[in-house]
Amino acid sequence: MISTFENLKTPLEAFYHWESSKPGAIFLRQPLGSELEEYTWKEVGNQARRMAAHLRDLDLPPGSHIALFSKNCPHWIMADLAIWMAGHVTVPLYPTLHPDTIRYTLTHGDCRLCFVGRLDRFESMREGIPEDLPCVSFPYEPVTGYENWDDIVTRNDPIEDSPPRDLDEIATIIYTSGTTGNPKGVVHKFMALSFAVTGVLSVFPVREERFFSYLPLSHVAERGMVEMGAIFTGSVVTFADSLDTFADNLRDGAPSLFLGVPRIWTKFQEKILEQVPPQRLDLMLRLPVIAGFLKSRMRAALGLQNCRYGFSGAAPIPRELLDWFAGIGIEILEAYGMTENFAYSHFTLPGRRRPGSVGQAVPRADVRISDEGEIQVRSACNMVGYYKEPEKTAEAFDGAYLRTGDQGEIDEEGYLRITGRVKDLFKTAKGKYVAPSPIELKIEKDPMVEQVCLVGVGIPQPLVLVQLSESARKLPRAEVTTTLENLVREVNPGLDHHERISHVVICAEPWTMDNKVLTPTLKIKRNVVEQMYSDRLAAWSEAGDPVIWEN
Repeated sequence: MISTFENLKTPLEAFYHWESSKPGAIFLRQPLGSELEEYTWKEVGNQARRMAAHLRDLDLPPGSHIALFSKNCPHWIMADLAIWMAGHVTVPLYPTLHPDTIRYTLTHGDCRLCFVGRLDRFESMREGIPEDLPCVSFPYEPVTGYENWDDIVTRNDPIEDSPPRDLDEIATIIYTSGTTGNPKGVVHKFMALSFAVTGVLSVFPVREERFFSYLPLSHVAERGMVEMGAIFTGSVVTFADSLDTFADNLRDGAPSLFLGVPRIWTKFQEKILEQVPPQRLDLMLRLPVIAGFLKSRMRAALGLQNCRYGFSGAAPIPRELLDWFAGIGIEILEAYGMTENFAYSHFTLPGRRRPGSVGQAVPRADVRISDEGEIQVRSACNMVGYYKEPEKTAEAFDGAYLRTGDQGEIDEEGYLRITGRVKDLFKTAKGKYVAPSPIELKIEKDPMVEQVCLVGVGIPQPLVLVQLSESARKLPRAEVTTTLENLVREVNPGLDHHERISHVVICAEPWTMDNKVLTPTLKIKRNVVEQMYSDRLAAWSEAGDPVIWEN
């Protein structure tokens, strides 16, 4: 059911096609411990239609906002379909939010009902849900006190019509995680969802695929690639059960396409290198007799034995990591986009990877670089605006072009290279501006470094704060210190004098979502990091040792 730009189909229309054309084929797979629940296209349609009947019976105003608060699971997609079938708008919430953010999103988003599903620490989140907000719990680990999904679908007959919805109707409001302040509600029509998946499928060699869903469906990348990708191609989706069973679930799901953020790809590499030292692995991969067998074994150990292409987005990924995976037979294709344009901006096509670039503009997306060096994008996928935020909406656009906030350069063949953030520049005590992102990427390429944040406000020279990788934390302190000293010596000559790193600080406290350093998409909140360490930066910058271990 691949639509074209001239004949765009909504996600519901695509779903109805598979529901009727291959009703008995498996669509969604959910491991539950040692068990496996599978749902056919017909079964998914049946449950979604029954829940849609319930939503209709509530007599909510057309286009009401209904929240979806759960980890990924089959009922997440069933609920999304049911909300749309009933004529309403989906408001997804990240499954790791702080109660204050939960309450803000549900209240600011004018949500009339909330689906509550699989959550690791729901009791600590419950206070974020207003007491007067009706809730429905998913079958897995039902929440006491909320009406259960199974009970509702059992007593309701499925709707018999197949409402398609209009491309110009609002489909979803996605609250961005944001690195500062409260999240903003990005309003998207069905047009954005349909146009984005249609554009990618028009140039990418996709067939009926196997997807593995573990990154939050509340994020635009997973929603677009996995949910929309599966619905428009009639593909199978396997969900992760838990962190403990992730590896087994991935091997069972055996995805043909796999989406990961850079940290996930780094973790995969570490898993292999923990079993085989890097020097020995490099030697073995040079031996023609065993190289092919070894590469196959490594892909199978990761659960990527059937993976034709890997994808990476949300943050820069070091070239060395891309080359390493290419060396074992997995081509990682970078993509670039934002929640505000439904991640429809730039894409790397198979065999056309260019180091340092996130690819070329996707079909029918017009991209320009402003006089300030900002990347600006115009397409049918641009948001309607921020919900109830007209001033911020106006700030987000330059005419019809979405202002990304990223700085970049486009070469003669249309490849985009991101050089930093417009607002991330900071000024040192010497009055010199520094763009941190390119420097951070140079540091992050070392396998000892898992997270990095370059800071320098109020001190003469920038210093870099790092979190060590799991493998580095097991090594002797002297070995780590020497490696990081050498890394700085290697990086500094390529930087302007005012950009050169004076010290590396190995931070003791982990950077997590719990202490609000990371967003739900694992991006570092630079302002939070700067505030955490502001009273120590001056002393660190005057220390005699180039590598400092925080107590």
